[in-house]
Formats: sequence, structure tokens, C-alpha cells
Amino acid sequence: MDDADLLRSLGIDPAQLDPAPPWAPRQSAGAERLDGSHPCVLCGQPARATGVVDPPRHGRRWLDRCMPCLLATTPRGGPRAPLADTLAVLREAAREAGVALTIVADGP
Repeated sequence: MDDADLLRSLGIDPAQLDPAPPWAPRQSAGAERLDGSHPCVLCGQPARATGVVDPPRHGRRWLDRCMPCLLATTPRGGPRAPLADTLAVLREAAREAGVALTIVADGP
């Protein structure tokens, strides 16, 4: 997923993001932004994570998110296990722990 796709999937207009500098060291690029004065672009809470995106026609922009929104909106790569396999693992773990479990899921 490229930056434009990420912003589109989050429903964020890149023009509304703060411009980012043309270059900054990777480790310290946004450290100064994490002072609590920049809101999460999704929920408005103080941002605790920031990064730079470079969508076409907008140049480099800061993408500030709080940790819950960052975790909820970070694309995850790699193959996904079939739902049936995941449910089987959950059922087995509950059985071993002696816990009653009700699973509600869309799908098989």
C-alpha cells in the first residue's frame, strides 16, 4: 500500500496534513512533534506517533496518530490464517484453560 492508498483508506485529505521538511534523519524525524501539541488526524487525541507520507501532488506531509489509532490503522502484511484455523486455535486454548468460550464471527 503506497502513501496515497493509506491516506485514502483512512479518509484523510493530504492537503489537511502539516507539511514535512524535505529531509530529516530517520530516527529523529518526528521526535520534536511528539510533545502533545499535535492531534491525531483520526480521533483528535494527542499524537504519540508520527511519520512522513509523500502523496502525489502534495509533497511530504506529517501523519500524526495516537497509539490506538496507529495500531488500528497500520497495514499488516503477510499471509493470514484461514478463519477456521484461527477459531480452532482459540477453542483449543479455551478448552485447555477451562474457560467457557462463545465465538461470534462473520464467516465459517
